[in-house]
Amino acid sequence: MSTDGPPERLTDASLARAARFARVRDRMREMDVDALLLSLGADLPWLTGYRAMELERLTMLVLPVDDQATLVVPELEAPRVDHDPRLFDMRPFPEHEEPTEVVAALVGKRSRLAVSDRCWASHLLGLERSIPQADWRSAREVVGPLRAVKDAREAAALRAAGSAADGVAAALLSGEIALIGRTEAEVSDEISRRLRDLGHDRVNFAIVASGPNSASPHHDPGSRVIGRDEVVVCDFGGSLKLGDGVGYCSDLTRTVVTGEPGAQFRELFEVLRLAQAVAVAAATVGTPCEQVDRAGREPITAAGYGRAFVHRIGHGIGIEEHEDPYMVAGNATPLVAGNAFSIEPGIYLSGRFGARIEDVVIAADDGPLVCNQADHRLAVVEA
Repeated sequence: MSTDGPPERLTDASLARAARFARVRDRMREMDVDALLLSLGADLPWLTGYRAMELERLTMLVLPVDDQATLVVPELEAPRVDHDPRLFDMRPFPEHEEPTEVVAALVGKRSRLAVSDRCWASHLLGLERSIPQADWRSAREVVGPLRAVKDAREAAALRAAGSAADGVAAALLSGEIALIGRTEAEVSDEISRRLRDLGHDRVNFAIVASGPNSASPHHDPGSRVIGRDEVVVCDFGGSLKLGDGVGYCSDLTRTVVTGEPGAQFRELFEVLRLAQAVAVAAATVGTPCEQVDRAGREPITAAGYGRAFVHRIGHGIGIEEHEDPYMVAGNATPLVAGNAFSIEPGIYLSGRFGARIEDVVIAADDGPLVCNQADHRLAVVEA
């Protein structure tokens, strides 16, 4: 008597992945790509739910446009993979086997290949030797525009991550996180701990920049002790996982002052608040990305601080903290519903102080959806 039952139903996570595989293959056909080779980076977990360890051992999903996908993975890493054979096969390899040759065998005679941007050069050089007929292009051209449009599940994950980051920001703005007399590194460690306590699985960064260091947008928090009447810029974010194990990122910046901010800083900060609000309002479906940057830059330039705004106004966000689309001059790509990105204007006066305000925003048909609700007003904390 047969014990075979009805085929197991796909879980919600597998259904989402199956839909992504189908969308990727459709785009590969449009772009005349024979096979997609995904290694390190966010494309692999976005499709499969598996994030490869950054090792010298190659992990690579071989996704032909016309055949079943196969994940080539080190044998010792295979137990970590949540494998659904309806989506992809597994090909573990032992230590003595050359993985680029395994990939080459799966590629076969296909020649128009797209490979992960984050694939190590050592692996790519090996693939070039093993697949001499290949015509290479970037996998970002194939998968980037698809990943840039978040579905409802991903948008919910970004909002959950943003809400958790808001909890840390509330503690910062209220003075619950003590600043005066502590080093930047100590405050950074506390912010990181609070992010984890509020559900983040990983902390990507926790910038704490005080006094003149606040004029350095990517300052590395160190041994400087935070004093009174100083500006402190705190930019932090991490990754909060969905039920299927894929994490989505938070990214939030707030600026506080440990006492009297001074007239010039108050004026500068109000310009910054206006710029951030204007840019968020401009982030509507159909608006070119560069116009969002321009909208937020104009109030800063008009106030005489144009040369002190030294970076783009925003970057896409999702599984990666920086991904498509980028809100920057020269990017004429129009926003579509589901695009998620930061809006983070900053003004930096070298040797004196700086300030930045940042939220994550999702473009929606009924207007921009802001994932962060932490107060934008200048917070004066004296603890």
